[in-house]
Amino acid sequence: MAQVSPHGLHHVTAIATDPQANVDFYTRALGLRLVKQTVNFDAPETYHLYYGDEQGSPSSLLTFFPWPDVPQGRRGAGMTTATAFSVPGSSLGWWHERFKNLQIDTDAPTTRDQEEVLTFRDPDGLVIDLVASEGDHRSGWDGVADIPAEHAVRGLHTITLSEQQLDPSATMLTDLLGMNLTAEEGSRSRFGMAGGTSGALVDVFAGVRERGWQAGGTVHHVAFRAPDLATQTLWQQELRARGVQVTQIIDRQYFKSIYFREPGGVLFEIATDTPGFAVDEPLLELGRSLKLPPWLEPNRAQIAAALPPLQLEEDIP
Repeated sequence: MAQVSPHGLHHVTAIATDPQANVDFYTRALGLRLVKQTVNFDAPETYHLYYGDEQGSPSSLLTFFPWPDVPQGRRGAGMTTATAFSVPGSSLGWWHERFKNLQIDTDAPTTRDQEEVLTFRDPDGLVIDLVASEGDHRSGWDGVADIPAEHAVRGLHTITLSEQQLDPSATMLTDLLGMNLTAEEGSRSRFGMAGGTSGALVDVFAGVRERGWQAGGTVHHVAFRAPDLATQTLWQQELRARGVQVTQIIDRQYFKSIYFREPGGVLFEIATDTPGFAVDEPLLELGRSLKLPPWLEPNRAQIAAALPPLQLEEDIP
């Protein structure tokens, strides 16, 4: 399997606190589409909110478990510590001005790994980067009135893993997951999948001494793409053959998943591209109402009563 790498990033899942503040920030400030309003299938008393492009395409997705009472987490070794989205090459100045006007916690634009980067933080302190990428021709989501289509977020670009040491995490990425080391700059090493384009990149930042603590404002896990169930099954078999503890294939309604940890402690998932988010509601109505998988549908009344109501932008008069 090492000869074939995952097809790129599938999604990143993080931990939030207030679900309404989360929806407001990612749909209005950042301009992503809420493509699915569902629950954490393992803890259905909390939402699972998915944001992405028009269809919720793999490699466009950032998702959240919002737990209102969760304490603040701490970034550190053994965690995914930054999630980067791609924007058009000339857009960083526009986004910097927008964030400044919205009073969003934002750093000045900088150059890193020969890329222009704008770093900001969401209401829970989650670190997000916008990366200027001339070669990313994805269309993104143009459904937010005050974000011109030429500046819209295109999709995921890179995730950054913080580790105490580069190996053995790098060995898993290359020898087992089939990625290629494409660049090194100081303590940061870049690994590419599927040609190493935007949406198929992993950065490892090594030499981080203090371990992170997963809670509010931190990433829960990162998922990589498998095109179909057959490929995912091969990955599962290969991981087991290499002595990696990996879960059974789990039905997540919109994709199927397996989970395992890389040597530094970051939780990885391999998720299928199919069936996608239009499996239980029309494309035009994605994210507008609470959707539950068939096995939770009998408990809809109880689940819905435990969730705080969400006000979506289309509901505002």
